[in-house]
Amino acid sequence: MKVMMVVQARFSSRRLPGKVLRPMAGKPMLAWLIERLQRVHGTDGIVVATSMGADDDAVAQFAAGLGMPCFRGPLDDVLGRFVGTVRQFRLDAAVRISGDSPLLDPALVERGIRLFREERPDLATNVWPRTYPKGQSVEIVSREALERADAEASGEDREHVTAPLYRHPERYRIASFGAETSSNDVQMSVDTEADFRLAERMLEAMSRPHWEYGVDALLDLRKTLAANGGAA
Repeated sequence: MKVMMVVQARFSSRRLPGKVLRPMAGKPMLAWLIERLQRVHGTDGIVVATSMGADDDAVAQFAAGLGMPCFRGPLDDVLGRFVGTVRQFRLDAAVRISGDSPLLDPALVERGIRLFREERPDLATNVWPRTYPKGQSVEIVSREALERADAEASGEDREHVTAPLYRHPERYRIASFGAETSSNDVQMSVDTEADFRLAERMLEAMSRPHWEYGVDALLDLRKTLAANGGAA
């Protein structure tokens, strides 16, 4: 079974344009995520998926600079772009990773992949229901499920890769995993300027390699910064 991590990264973010390549604690935000994903075992590598828009030439160049494959597809058809990536690299399944998650825990990705390989669902996910912070989302989707969704989806569903699967759980087999204690109200993805600054402060406060900070350590670090007035 060929499985790759597909990082969805677009320069033209609506709320915080350019965030994926904006310098964060000394390197582009996307670089922090890639370094974490490089510690994940059990996949066939990483591919960056971006659009064919001129703004995203920089994203493609960033991937090329790392020697990393990049797929470019329609700007406004996120599902089509994702399915195109799966077809181009002949994947049996894909791990959907959002480029706005520089603090994603590699262990969660590995846990999702193990669940997918063991149970062979259409979708393995930790967001149905969400018990981890935003920015710690993991979804592994089979090619067959993606092809079905691509054939049937229209309008808004094409902006969200897995939305059709969650909307029709009677038609797709979904396997979920979660945390013992929910922290689903915590924000670790980067959607706003405040999110960006908080993630940067967390990275700057780390005393060991950043990829060694799993979700629990990240939550503790966030609390420490908040107690010291370093977090919003």
